[in-house]
Amino acid sequence: MVELFIAPTVTKLGPDAVGAVLVTGSHGGLYPGRLAVGAGVRSAIFHDAGIGRDEAGVASLALLDGFGIAAAAVAHDSARIGDTADMLARGRISRANAAARALGVTPGMACALAADRLKQADHHPAGLPKGDELRLVLPRPRRPIVLVDSAAMVDPAADIGAIVVTGSHGGLVGGVAAMALRVDGFAGVFNDAGIGIDQAGLGRLAALDARGIAGLTVAATSARIGEARSTFEDGIISCVNRTADALGAMAGTPLRTLLERWAAGVA
Repeated sequence: MVELFIAPTVTKLGPDAVGAVLVTGSHGGLYPGRLAVGAGVRSAIFHDAGIGRDEAGVASLALLDGFGIAAAAVAHDSARIGDTADMLARGRISRANAAARALGVTPGMACALAADRLKQADHHPAGLPKGDELRLVLPRPRRPIVLVDSAAMVDPAADIGAIVVTGSHGGLVGGVAAMALRVDGFAGVFNDAGIGIDQAGLGRLAALDARGIAGLTVAATSARIGEARSTFEDGIISCVNRTADALGAMAGTPLRTLLERWAAGVA
């Protein structure tokens, strides 16, 4: 019997995911897609994260199609990112790849029904596809700027006090405040995933405020989700928490200009 494998984040898949239908709160970008393929899932449903710049929020669908793996994404205005229970309860499909469409998965379909149809998919095990996920430390006079394509790549020791720029979405993973940022950095930056229903794409900001960490999101339309370099170089600030506001962060302004000031000790 084909099972559902529920994972608030695709970075924490175990052996039980092999051959299962994955429903994950992660965005549907390339890195989550690679992890899903490497975990040996039968099929997968991601969150579309607002789709965003260059449709990066659903880029994994084409990747999985290349392996014959059926995949779809839930609309950001129908269910909270990072919240699989909400995705299954009220999520609606926004995109489906060819393999999923062949099984009758269509835009507007309830996530739970789509997951049931994806149980009929053939299983195509494959190894972890090659990728070039970025972790780059940019030395600066006062504070380093750390670029990580996924917040899971944060170093809990080395990144203390750093300005951490991620390609990850700004939602709370599984609603757990401690997952907002795995290090006591000076600042944490995320993609707003289209903000979405219940403003879920901003969930990390309040949790970071409680720790005295400046929290910011960039608009999904301005930077490719899953790519920290795009966040840093292309991102336009969409929302800030109180800590960041007190340090001069403003919505509608280029992220890089602000971060270079903070990295130089000007705040």
